Amino acid sequence: MSEHVNKYTEYEARTKAIETLLYERGLITPAAVDRVVSYYENDVGPMGGAKIVAKAWTDPEYADWLKRDATAAMADMGYAGEQAHEIEAVFNDSSTHHVVVCTLCSCYPWPILGLPPAWYKSMEYRSRVVVDPRGVLKRDFSLDVPDDVDLKVWDSSSERRYVVVPERPEGTEGWSAEELTKLVSRDSMIGVAHALKPEEVVA
Repeated sequence: MSEHVNKYTEYEARTKAIETLLYERGLITPAAVDRVVSYYENDVGPMGGAKIVAKAWTDPEYADWLKRDATAAMADMGYAGEQAHEIEAVFNDSSTHHVVVCTLCSCYPWPILGLPPAWYKSMEYRSRVVVDPRGVLKRDFSLDVPDDVDLKVWDSSSERRYVVVPERPEGTEGWSAEELTKLVSRDSMIGVAHALKPEEVVA
């Protein structure tokens, strides 16, 4: 008799079980779930956050507003509502690097970053990045944060979520906001990566 292998993580298995119950009771349909997933993957997604970052890079007044009241500044660009009702933007610079986690569950600003990656929801990331953030970034994401750079970990919650504004890469002077969005990834807005360099962008 072969041993049964569960291909799902604990959280994925729970989600599948709940999803199945909702289907069986007629409370939701597979088509409705597909529409929601497609919305966050294609219509919302990280591109919203990338547009916000690019505007902050090119508009000092907007960047200042984003620092003071990210929720209002993002809402002004059309990104508001559930999962984005209270957001704080933290800015990376040459002396400070920020990384975001949710130690309690997986609170995440869906309207500007799309669906959270599986690793963000994993117990391993949620526990280790708080204890050893520099080590986790280097081992798991190949991001080496120098010892002389202050590394701050922000713990998201249902009341407040965080988004990282990465440093603007060198060599992008004169770039338009539209061009700059190509340099901003979801991971850079969580803080586990830098923004892409100009030479890393695929034409």
